[in-house]
Amino acid sequence: MNEGFIKRLVATIECGVCGQPYEGEDSTILGHYGDLWFLSVHCAACHSQGLVAAVIKEGRVPELVTDFTEKEYDKFREIDVVNADDVLDIHDFLEGFDGDLSRIICQK
Repeated sequence: MNEGFIKRLVATIECGVCGQPYEGEDSTILGHYGDLWFLSVHCAACHSQGLVAAVIKEGRVPELVTDFTEKEYDKFREIDVVNADDVLDIHDFLEGFDGDLSRIICQK
């Protein structure tokens, strides 16, 4: 199991004292026995320390179900992910959008 993956999983939980989420660098892997992992965590917000014990099982990769053709899948695999600026651009656009979709599609 990839230790970076384990630390990213820890970053999905919150400190039991103050509720702040842990960061990956706030944890240290102490060891594991099979699927049982032990980590020491430190909260950057309240400076409390804790112990995390987690059962993490490796499984098979889920099957991808899509109606994309292989060519479409390859095309979309290479595009950038949507970021915050993209979302803000769409928000700004929709704020002034009057609902006339044909006017937008037919613009040259």
